Amino acid sequence: MKSLIKILSFLAVTAFCFTACDKVDDLPFYNNGKSPVLTASAATIAPVAADSNKVALTLNWSYPEYATDTNNIKYVIEIDSTGKNFVKASKKEVIGSLKADFIAKDLNAILLSFGYEFNKAVDMDVKVTSSYVNNNERLASNVLKIRMTPYKIPPKVELPTSGKLFIVGSATQGGWTNPVPTPTQELTRIDETTFGGIFNLTGGGEFLLLPENGNWDKKYSVTNNTVPGLSDGGDFGYGLPQNFPAPSAAGWYKITVNFQTGKFSAAPFTQEHGLPSALFIVGNATPGGWNNPVPVPSQQFTRINSTKFEIASIALTADEYLLLPENGNWDKKYAVPNKAAANIKLGGTFVPQGADNFPAPDAGNYKIAIDFFNNSYKLTKL
Repeated sequence: MKSLIKILSFLAVTAFCFTACDKVDDLPFYNNGKSPVLTASAATIAPVAADSNKVALTLNWSYPEYATDTNNIKYVIEIDSTGKNFVKASKKEVIGSLKADFIAKDLNAILLSFGYEFNKAVDMDVKVTSSYVNNNERLASNVLKIRMTPYKIPPKVELPTSGKLFIVGSATQGGWTNPVPTPTQELTRIDETTFGGIFNLTGGGEFLLLPENGNWDKKYSVTNNTVPGLSDGGDFGYGLPQNFPAPSAAGWYKITVNFQTGKFSAAPFTQEHGLPSALFIVGNATPGGWNNPVPVPSQQFTRINSTKFEIASIALTADEYLLLPENGNWDKKYAVPNKAAANIKLGGTFVPQGADNFPAPDAGNYKIAIDFFNNSYKLTKL
């Protein structure tokens, strides 16, 4: 038995020695790849709707010289607003190819997803990043700036022919009473396809949007109001079977209704001073000067809807003024962050307790429009 063990041990040692003596081939060495060089078929793109299915942009890039078959190389194309560092870029993945075509409607969808206006040119940054298919050795190309113009497409949800929109329901201050109380429950038309309003909502209630105040036959609503998160926003449409769900917590909310995308949102409105129920103008630019309380009705705004206030005509001199949500109260005011900003005399953005008084334009009669949805103001000379 001992002899057998000795023989097996000898054979094992001998095999090890032979193995150790075999020379292993050197491992192959692969050079690193090179960053691809990106080129584009055009530096300016402005397709029209009739060409929506045609190629509007072709991107080409050089081979990154990885030590692998071309079919094992991945390219990720990124498109983002110029200067945004591709933080929220639109991405497209390509495997194996050294080019990518974008048809007009796909580019248009990318631009609209960023919220850009129709027929208004914007600068976009484009780059491509190469890598192995497992994402190893990522190499970014040069960045191209391409000027792109989105074209107009039909909105996803048909716009109200009335040009107006009203909110009604158990979540609103007016309840299900229809016609609804105006102007407080009428939304503002923000642009061609977007409406918005600021409302004090009852938590857990429901609402509908009506294009005609007092008419139950026409309404905007949702398909299923039990979808998780829908109270914060989601899809809507015309004549759908269920009411919008309001947020669970009572309070002030900014509701945005985008007919272009078919989406709505409800976000808390927590601005200092809240949404005023009245608005007044005071200052040396006005006939009443800095006297406070101001003379009414001449220096009181008319409320147009849930967020807009207007003075149809007021004589101004080239001086300064403030806006007050409470006549006679200096503790609350609306002003501007910087009265030296360009073109600020005829419009811009205001803020609660702003650092500077509004600067008035040249002397004359003006219409003044104030919108709390985006804290904007505009003066029009009459």
